[in-house]
Amino acid sequence: MMATLYERIGGAAAVKAAVDIFYGKVLADTRIAHFFDGVDLAGQASKQRAFLVMAFGGPNTYAGADMRSAHARLVDRGLDDSHFNAVVENLAATLSELGVGADDISEVAAIAETVRSDVLGRGN
Repeated sequence: MMATLYERIGGAAAVKAAVDIFYGKVLADTRIAHFFDGVDLAGQASKQRAFLVMAFGGPNTYAGADMRSAHARLVDRGLDDSHFNAVVENLAATLSELGVGADDISEVAAIAETVRSDVLGRGN
C-alpha cells in the first residue's frame, strides 16, 4: 500500500514543524497578516495541525468548525482568492523549506483547492 501524504512528509513532527514555520511566514506577509489580528495563535496553530494531519491522510482528530463556518467572519472582512492563494503559497514555501518534494507539495496544493469554495463562502 502506498504511503499517505502524511507519512511521506514525516508524520506528526513534520506537520508541527510546518505549522510553526507557516504561521511565521503568514504573520510576516502583509497581504494576509491582518486577518490574524487578535487571533489566539496557539489555538489556531493547534486546529491547523489537526486539520492538516487529517487532510494529509493521518489520524483524524480535527474537531474544529467546518471550513465555511470557520472563515465566514474573514469573508465578511474581505477574504478573497488573492488571500487564499497567499496562504497556499506560504504553505508551499514552508514545505519546500522542510525538504518536501515538489510532487507532494503539488498534492498539498490540490488538497487546498478542495476547500477553496467553502473557505471563501461560495456555492452551496
